[in-house]
Amino acid sequence: MTTTRTEEAAGFGTGVANDEVFRIETHGIDPIPDEDRHGSAKDLFWLWFGSNLTFTFVINGALAVAFGLSFWAATAAVVLGGLAFFAVSAAGLSGIRTGTATLVISRAAFGVLGNFPAGLVNWIVSIGYTVVNTVVGVLALQSLFGQLGWDGGNLSRLVALVATLAMTFVVAVWGHATVQAAEKWMAYALAVGFGLLIVLLLPGRGLHAAPAATGLNSFSAWTLALVVTVSGPVSYLPMPADYTRYLPRTTTLRSITWSGALGGLLSSVALGIAGVAAATRVDMSDPVEGVKRLLPGWFQVVFLLLVLGGSITNSILTLYSSSLNLQVLGIPWSRAKSIYISITVTTLGALGALFLVDFTTSLLSFLSLMVIVFAPWGGVFIADMLIRRCTYDTTGLHAGRDGAYWYRGGFHLAGMAALGIGMVFSALTADSELWTGPLVAPLGGGDLSLLGSVVSGLAYWALTRRPR
Repeated sequence: MTTTRTEEAAGFGTGVANDEVFRIETHGIDPIPDEDRHGSAKDLFWLWFGSNLTFTFVINGALAVAFGLSFWAATAAVVLGGLAFFAVSAAGLSGIRTGTATLVISRAAFGVLGNFPAGLVNWIVSIGYTVVNTVVGVLALQSLFGQLGWDGGNLSRLVALVATLAMTFVVAVWGHATVQAAEKWMAYALAVGFGLLIVLLLPGRGLHAAPAATGLNSFSAWTLALVVTVSGPVSYLPMPADYTRYLPRTTTLRSITWSGALGGLLSSVALGIAGVAAATRVDMSDPVEGVKRLLPGWFQVVFLLLVLGGSITNSILTLYSSSLNLQVLGIPWSRAKSIYISITVTTLGALGALFLVDFTTSLLSFLSLMVIVFAPWGGVFIADMLIRRCTYDTTGLHAGRDGAYWYRGGFHLAGMAALGIGMVFSALTADSELWTGPLVAPLGGGDLSLLGSVVSGLAYWALTRRPR
């Protein structure tokens, strides 16, 4: 079996195993051997539940109302978006079968070299989300400093940045076991706090308020709301195997699907509905300030701690996966060392957003366009899983040009073509601040970019119907 320098640096084939809480994980993208596997499907519930107890989903719910949907229509969009966690969680079966990360497994669909562009974009988006969450956490912590009597201006903001990054980095650098434990422990506290928030936000009035006038027709409003609510779960598609690769091979598809999906569904839907409720009562153009106006004074500090904690739980997940992602891209370092690249870029991005230029809105618009890449990518990846029945040559995934997934010059033409077809469809039907596809108006003004996943999946199936 041939290994790359990256996989050797990650401990591939060394027999070194260490996946314990508060100890540096020694495995990276190398296949986890059976003797090192542990845990159960219920661990995935806490992982996805805790990591999605983030204020982002409150904002998503508020946006659904801003697009012109009523309380009940916006709530329906939030629930439909949350159901996407079933697809994300089911994709984790590939990690159980192979013991490696999602973006290694996707080499089977795109080829070793064909997998590189999506891997690079995924790393950029992971860092983008980490920057956004970090900035939100920093602003919450700085506001908390103000509540406690310290209004230090840029100094307090810098202290908040260092503290937020430190809490995120320490957990992510320790690795898989610590990430799972931290998400579980933080989920207990965040669940209680956000539960109180939901009780305070769900109003006795506003449930039947007339939708706001936005100039959008109902079809446009619905599709935009679905793109926003589904984009959160879809952004996780390149990483579910990162958190199932340590589970025993006997773990079933049914158990991981229900455990992980229910975790992500409960937290995202509950917070999304809270955002919907808030948006029917106050102006949510500044979501944090909008929610604060609805809360009693005694809950102000708790609310800011919730925003900070939710930002950190989500950033931990994206930062950890980014270190595995860098190994897939060929960085010849261990996972623990690779994460220094990600934290450095995250720090620079956060510094720019907080002190130099106000690019947060543009960054969020850019991230919204990533559905053009990840919806079709997810369609091909899931179609490949179904066609193969999640059976892979684990050795071949790591063997480079000597393996089964080198195809022609490192590219799987069927996967690349299907991805291209899906991306073209998504681009033609996407509607965002940065880009409006030419088919948006002829198709009724709706954003149909999510259907790029269906288009790419069907195209891949059509191009690979021959028995393997």
